[in-house]
Amino acid sequence: MNKKTMTFMGIVLSTALLSACSSMNGIDHSSMSGMNQSSTKSQAIPAAVTPVVSKVGNQTIKEFSLVAKSAEQEIKNGVKVPVWTYNGTVPGSQIRVTQGDRVKVHLKNELSVPITIHWHGYPVPNSMDGIPGMTQASIKPGQSFTYDFVATTPGTYWYHSHYNSAAQVDKGLYGTFIVDPKDETNKPNRDYTLVLDEWMTDSNMNSHDMSNMNGQMNMENHDMSTMSNMDHDQMMKQMYNVYTVNGKAGNLIEPLTVKKGEKVRLRFVNAGYLSHTIHLPNQPFQVVAVDGNPLASAPLIKDQLLRIGPGERYDVEFTADGATNWIMDSHDDTPYAADIRIPVMYEGNNTTPKSDLDKNLPIVDITNYGDAANQTFNEQTKFNKKYTLHLNSKVVNGSQEYMINDKIYPNTDPLTVSKGDQVKVTLINDGKSDHPMHLHGHVFQVLSKNGKPVKDPVWKDTIVVRPGERYDIAFKANNTGNWMFHCHDLHHAAMGMMTEVEYQGYHSSIKPDPEDMKASE
Repeated sequence: MNKKTMTFMGIVLSTALLSACSSMNGIDHSSMSGMNQSSTKSQAIPAAVTPVVSKVGNQTIKEFSLVAKSAEQEIKNGVKVPVWTYNGTVPGSQIRVTQGDRVKVHLKNELSVPITIHWHGYPVPNSMDGIPGMTQASIKPGQSFTYDFVATTPGTYWYHSHYNSAAQVDKGLYGTFIVDPKDETNKPNRDYTLVLDEWMTDSNMNSHDMSNMNGQMNMENHDMSTMSNMDHDQMMKQMYNVYTVNGKAGNLIEPLTVKKGEKVRLRFVNAGYLSHTIHLPNQPFQVVAVDGNPLASAPLIKDQLLRIGPGERYDVEFTADGATNWIMDSHDDTPYAADIRIPVMYEGNNTTPKSDLDKNLPIVDITNYGDAANQTFNEQTKFNKKYTLHLNSKVVNGSQEYMINDKIYPNTDPLTVSKGDQVKVTLINDGKSDHPMHLHGHVFQVLSKNGKPVKDPVWKDTIVVRPGERYDIAFKANNTGNWMFHCHDLHHAAMGMMTEVEYQGYHSSIKPDPEDMKASE
């Protein structure tokens, strides 16, 4: 997207702020009522979309149908919320394919607002990335659109709307996308997807004196300068008052059934805007993939916490030892962490599962854990392009802004690249809030943390940069197009923390629509 096109967004930042903070008829964050599917035993919550399968030559084509529509969902005992869904549930139906499949997803919009689908973390062609006004026209009410791409890369991914996404993801428009390896050996016996999220209910909105006007949080009468003095993450932890796993909290969370001796894979997806710290009590486990990218030489660990940031995915495997039923829980430092209690039950064992809420446990440092399956960059790499992005925030004329190099989107400076470039980006958090930075269309290798080369480089598409932290990351410009690079606390993105990676010489065929442009985040 060129600067002329980008200027269409300049008049809408205040609107984006309202949408970003909206609770959309009383809720804010939707959690995936997700989906647990197994290689040998399937336990789906809800069931995956059943594809129509065909072949053209040696190419397998799998076609899926999704319908975006409104519904109501019980997320906690006695707490029902209005939601927007893909196929009637939050999270939407899981899309599961095999590496090499051609994927066609037919999306029909039965909502009253435009929508899209962005394939978070997946290297789709630019025209399939789902950014309104940038890679496609938004899908208007009553319209349909088909996403069409080849599943080249195995791993754990997810999909969500990228139209006013701070509001629409809060409302429920997301699901999971799993690509199984073509020639997988040593498959797990059980394969569960666990999606983490947060919600804000009407009662909690009222306790914070935030009136619900036409489904949006009214910020006009709030002193943003006062709010800016509060750590944003702490403010969010106060406001989001229900934490969910697969769209359910507390005793509505379905138990995970296992059998002694089985290898179990857990695919954690964070669809929310807060980091969540997960504990597998007394259960040795391995982190086998991060953001869909496999780790090699991953040691077995025990009594460590797994911190999963917004937009991140962590694949964990363990062997069920059969000793006792237990509860996987959250060690988040909020009163709502108790909502996340995931029973792990052995077949034939009906004893009450146990949990362990010891708070004094270390957090797994993924940059000092296991080797990436392959490494492209090192200290000797000569980079064609180098960029430094300072992340910060301030109050301007009474409105909170989240900035990259003291600028807000669409006035941020793009990262200009040519195909084949090796690009190094330094991310520095000068502010008070976590910033989970997400790059579309590419994966990057983490090179260093706080100026020191990481022991075990890892590939990611989303990295949480905490206050005072600095990361050096690198990627190869190997997917032509114009791509978003933004904070995946989508509130921050809507308030300006976005930029783009622009390939020189690339021109999108999309005719810019001012309404789409202002809703691209």
